Amino acid sequence: MSIAIGAWLERFLGRGSAAVTVPPLDGALKPNSLLEEAEPGFVMPAPDNLTPVEGVPVWSSGAQLLKLDGDKPSLFATLQSNVTALAYSDAGYIAVACESHGIVILDPDGQSVNTALRDGGKYNCVTALAFADDDALLVCIGSTENALSAWQRDLLEQARAGQLLRIDLNSGEVKQLANGLAFPSGVLAERDGSIIVSESWATRLIRFGADGRMGAQLIEDLPGYPARLARAARGGYWLSIFAPRSPLIEFVLREPTYRRAMMAEVAPENWIAPALQSGLSFHEPMQGGALKQMGILKPWAPTRSYGLVVELNRNFTPIRSLHSRAGGRRHGITSAVEFDGRLWLTSKGGGEVVALPL
Repeated sequence: MSIAIGAWLERFLGRGSAAVTVPPLDGALKPNSLLEEAEPGFVMPAPDNLTPVEGVPVWSSGAQLLKLDGDKPSLFATLQSNVTALAYSDAGYIAVACESHGIVILDPDGQSVNTALRDGGKYNCVTALAFADDDALLVCIGSTENALSAWQRDLLEQARAGQLLRIDLNSGEVKQLANGLAFPSGVLAERDGSIIVSESWATRLIRFGADGRMGAQLIEDLPGYPARLARAARGGYWLSIFAPRSPLIEFVLREPTYRRAMMAEVAPENWIAPALQSGLSFHEPMQGGALKQMGILKPWAPTRSYGLVVELNRNFTPIRSLHSRAGGRRHGITSAVEFDGRLWLTSKGGGEVVALPL
């Protein structure tokens, strides 16, 4: 009863969980142009899911997997539908989730491997994969109610229909470790058996025990929606943030009647919602005079899309960040992996794979 009264008071007063304020980009998150000023990368449609395979970066673009071959990408494998998640194990296996054909396991040559993964096609809206060990695969289901391509609708509907699964590749046993998650988009298995999950719509990182019990909230109230996680060479983590929060979006999320009318009457590309890229059409929300004056982008212009990667230390405190700001093109960062002294990342909104020397 007291929780319900407290929630009502917050909505009435516009504070707490009902506030529309967004954490500022300050301190270690202070804006810069490091992403935008990096050397040109590989341009391609919607690159995503970058991971090193035998010391070579591999990433997805649509239904294709590509790898670095010398100084240019080459085709590694072609799947049946768009790839939505990718993971690599120490044993040399590659787990691939496809939008319409579920999960398959490949060898380092890109050939399918027979495992006890039964009915791999039943897993839809897979957002992230990670090997807990050579025989167990962790699977993040973003939503059981919406397709992955409808991720904006999932946010606007305030759905909490995400799941964390553990699949035994030897026996085929599937164990649900957690459900009711707010669009989990990243997962990382720790050496002590615990599991770190980025919960996008809750804008936080949480830790689960190996048995699925929630252990702790590691970082909360992020200024954007977190995506995938990877280990950093300095002992911490790299966190990709695929879209920014804004007071306008936070306000719309607290107006259910308006959201329902907007989704029913307005084209999805023009919804007041975060995006992987923006500024392509004058019909987009927050365009026109709010962004430009006499054809020049205002330095304080709001943006629906952004490029942001954050390095966290072992205690999940931000220590540095790399940005592509409102006027940039390398937006919608969905994955970032560090190896060989460089940070490789995929700008899904900007259509580019970029490598930055560290």
